[in-house]
Amino acid sequence: MANYASLRGPVGVNRTYVRMANTPRDAAARRNAWLEGLKRGHTLATNGPLLGFTVGGQEPGGEIPLGAGEHELEYSGFMRSMVPVDHLEVVYNGDVVKAIDPGGSHKSADLRGTVLVKESGWLLLRAWNDGAHPGVFDLYPYATTTPVYVTVDGKEPVSREDAEYLLAWIERIRESAEEHADYNTEAERDAVLANLDRAERVFEERRGD
Repeated sequence: MANYASLRGPVGVNRTYVRMANTPRDAAARRNAWLEGLKRGHTLATNGPLLGFTVGGQEPGGEIPLGAGEHELEYSGFMRSMVPVDHLEVVYNGDVVKAIDPGGSHKSADLRGTVLVKESGWLLLRAWNDGAHPGVFDLYPYATTTPVYVTVDGKEPVSREDAEYLLAWIERIRESAEEHADYNTEAERDAVLANLDRAERVFEERRGD
């Protein structure tokens, strides 16, 4: 994958690839370019398969502003894998909108198509297997791009189901954080709990009450 760099690890270990605008020769500049790409979401998480994906000309981490109404967006991408892949899917706001045949060997595929966008949200490409494979030291091979984000009519995406899931998750973390006995200072404990309070307010708002 041209201009991609990763957190390196052995085969089958989860890693993050970041697409960089350039690859400076200087180590410090290369680190800063990698961090900038990470910050902008130009990323891919994988334990084996490699993915490329664009929607409306935007790569993962990109944003597409649209007017009111329905819009048909073009997407394209690819999958390359050292092990066979069972499923390759375009996902829009959590729903599979296109399942792509990974081909005869299930190790390589190219994709192109359109998706109908009616509301704000996100699109991504993911690959995954039903079970483990001896070539990947993990529960099962998988990969996912970071989403391409779509804003329709200037409206923020709203998902009550997702917000309620994350609110419950935050509450579990809060219980653990309140019981944790190894904070360095009381101020550190207060800072952790304050961050959880802020996160809770965000998802309460996104729940759309």
